Amino acid sequence: MANYEIADFGSIDGVTCPCGSSQRAFMGEDNDVASMHITTISEVSRTHYHKRLTEFYFVLEGEGTIELDGESFPLKPRTAVMIKPGCRHRAVGNLKVIVVPVPKFDPDDEWFD
Repeated sequence: MANYEIADFGSIDGVTCPCGSSQRAFMGEDNDVASMHITTISEVSRTHYHKRLTEFYFVLEGEGTIELDGESFPLKPRTAVMIKPGCRHRAVGNLKVIVVPVPKFDPDDEWFD
């Protein structure tokens, strides 16, 4: 087995998520370290949190805001955000972001109040 994996986001289908739509790479069973997502934020994103995941957001395109535990902060290209477990969050605006969950994303670790 190779010590690397290459992801072609041009061939990864998007899935609906609380933020909008997300293409998820490095989600294989043999990886539990981290995954990488390209997420398109929709105007109707839902506030949610994770009990185990830390997420790193990096804004590629667009402008908007991110709500973190009830506070709102501006987002623009080249802005990065680290979201720790337990932080209620949602992004608002027309945005495309890279999201890196650590450990690898687990859909069973999405929680809503």
